[in-house]
Amino acid sequence: MGGRDLESSTPLLHHEPYSPRKTITTILSCITAVALLLSLVTLLNTKHEADHRPPDVAFPMSRGVFEGVSEKSTASLIGSAARFPWTDAMLQWQRTGFHFQTEKNWMSDPDGPMFYKGWYHIFYQHNPDSAVWGNITWGHAVSRDLIHWFHLPIAFFPDQWYDARGPLTGSATFLPDGRIAMLYTGITTEFVQVQCQVYPEDVDDPLLLKWFKSDANPILVPPPGIGSKDFRDPTTAWYDVAEASWKLAIGSKDEQHNGISLIYRTYDFVSYELLPILLHAVEGTGMWECVDFYPVLTNSTVGLDTSVPPGPGVRHVLKASLDDDKHDYYAIGTYDVVSGTWTPDDVESDVGIGWRYDYGKFYASKTFFDSAKGRRVLWGFTGETDSEQNNRLKGWASVLPIPRTILFDQKTGSNLLLWPVEEVERLRTSRQDFENIDIGIGAVVPLDIGKAIQLDIVAEFEIDGATLEASVEADLGYNCSTSDGAFGRGVLGPFGFLVLSDEDLSEQTAIYFYVGRKMDGALHTFFCQDELRSSKANDLVKRVFGSIVPVLHGETFTMRILLDHSIVESFAQGGRTCITSRIYPTKAFDGAARVFIFNNATGAKVTAKSIKIWQMNSASIIPYPFKA
Repeated sequence: MGGRDLESSTPLLHHEPYSPRKTITTILSCITAVALLLSLVTLLNTKHEADHRPPDVAFPMSRGVFEGVSEKSTASLIGSAARFPWTDAMLQWQRTGFHFQTEKNWMSDPDGPMFYKGWYHIFYQHNPDSAVWGNITWGHAVSRDLIHWFHLPIAFFPDQWYDARGPLTGSATFLPDGRIAMLYTGITTEFVQVQCQVYPEDVDDPLLLKWFKSDANPILVPPPGIGSKDFRDPTTAWYDVAEASWKLAIGSKDEQHNGISLIYRTYDFVSYELLPILLHAVEGTGMWECVDFYPVLTNSTVGLDTSVPPGPGVRHVLKASLDDDKHDYYAIGTYDVVSGTWTPDDVESDVGIGWRYDYGKFYASKTFFDSAKGRRVLWGFTGETDSEQNNRLKGWASVLPIPRTILFDQKTGSNLLLWPVEEVERLRTSRQDFENIDIGIGAVVPLDIGKAIQLDIVAEFEIDGATLEASVEADLGYNCSTSDGAFGRGVLGPFGFLVLSDEDLSEQTAIYFYVGRKMDGALHTFFCQDELRSSKANDLVKRVFGSIVPVLHGETFTMRILLDHSIVESFAQGGRTCITSRIYPTKAFDGAARVFIFNNATGAKVTAKSIKIWQMNSASIIPYPFKA
């Protein structure tokens, strides 16, 4: 389909007029203040920008924290805000169309993902009785394609003293004899975190409906020097050929609040030995949850089994979910089989201080090797950012983002590429194309696409070369999360999309690029997602997410957006930077939702070279059709 004629552009709301004199004054001010700014650059302009951690608040943490688990509620950030008068229509519209959710009640961390006898399996933390955290069990679902899902009966319950307070996160390992060893963290009756093991009752059952807990449970207890609530989330085990043993990592922290990964060795998945070394540690990063450790190829798009050892073209990724700030950090490095330790390629981009899987609402992730398609697949968890009261009214809480493939970025050589699994494209229906749209400075251009609540958007933008050459103003210390979002103007940005917007732009969620210049004149690009004006309601958390995204010489600015009711997943430059948001509009929902492109830069000539927008069907996510 060719490009389409558009309506006349609309000015972005609440803009200050652009003044050349103001720009000159700004330049002079930057020069005179450079001595002070240089002292802040190292803090504000790091290689990989990190969002500011949530402010300290006086509100109590959820009961889950006292039981030794990560904070699962945003109640402390919402505080005492008066409840918005939500209608049933608003609340029920928030349920997604093609993202995995439980039929009802609470869900959180993905557990034990695997491909087994033709089925993809996902387990998850689940409260079968309420839409808030508590009474945790392991929910279970299966799929043929990672998109359409069948709900299965609960896999297992907290029915033993060693997991009476909940079976927490766990991972699956395939053993050579065909068995599946599933290790998970249990919370005992005394609130001590221990490691436990379950096996499927029938390995010939492709649905893995029934599981039994090992008589040896708990197989591991916190070792000396590790807190009783700081010992959780075993990884998938990997095989050490030289020793003919298996090794697995468990997250923790030490007495100095350094994040650490303990290593255990087993020969038979019956007895386990704590090794006298750490896989890795990073100063000041706090409790490491949901540690993941796996190899990637640096010269291929093929995924690797977890047990593939180091070798030519093989690097290892270490990832940890930081309990301190609720973000998932990763780093790429070298695994030394002999010493049993891992070293990052770049110490300035180490775990907890460098790259993140996702710069939005995305946590407790876990990967698995998909043997069916030779790829590594990432699952994450996206919780709610509204009130627990609203979750109770809806009857459900939380959603799993679309699974993502993981590849090493061969162009930059420094980061991973995360991209929605290809199967989600089977939900695409009608497509509308737009080409070579010049977006005037300060303009918003509507895209007439009809329904705008379940979309897959792929777009390419370009800044005029002469504009780039003429731009000399340094833009020091820019940070997505501390900016004014899409309303904060610079010479070369922001520009991008407004989604889930109403007709008059009173509600809008912006996904955009912001290009700035460093002191040496080099360009650096930010990819941001602005929730600040996403809803009229005040009883929810609204933030600006984002980070620097590498844009190499000769590349245009590309993004992809998966929009599904209340979740927005965005991917820049082929997945170098990803952002996930939960959105709760009060006006821009259902038939009132609109899509716009915008350019709020003060001096950039921006062209939307190509925009492709697909309507998306809903996925089938239903109970498994057991025969009577």
